[in-house]
Amino acid sequence: MLYNLDTSIWLDYYEKRNGAGEYAKKLINKIIRENNAIIYSNIHIAELKNQGYSIDQIYKIFRIVQPDNMRKVHTSLEQINAARTIAAEKRLPKGDVLQAILSRDNFAIMVTKDRHFKLISYIAEPKRPEELI
Repeated sequence: MLYNLDTSIWLDYYEKRNGAGEYAKKLINKIIRENNAIIYSNIHIAELKNQGYSIDQIYKIFRIVQPDNMRKVHTSLEQINAARTIAAEKRLPKGDVLQAILSRDNFAIMVTKDRHFKLISYIAEPKRPEELI
């Protein structure tokens, strides 16, 4: 099984944000324990850079998970164009729409707490970490 953790979930864990960090930690541990994997893409890296993290810090965040449990996925021009169109129609951040598209196209569970994803649940149904533990 594959999971796509929204950037905020990675930050909940890494920054140990209140109770959200515990839920993220439990979910990541469950994914590893069950020998599942987490996908990540250039979108995660760009969003973390926008939050002020250096590339070294970003890879430190990702090292929380063993390489066998991580899968890099790539975005296609078609996916980017679709995300741009949907984002404009729904007035949503393009990155959120692209994350949903990547989840759908890679058969990954979209893990997020962001309410934007409910508006595009027809692309990928969002799940909260606590729902998956």
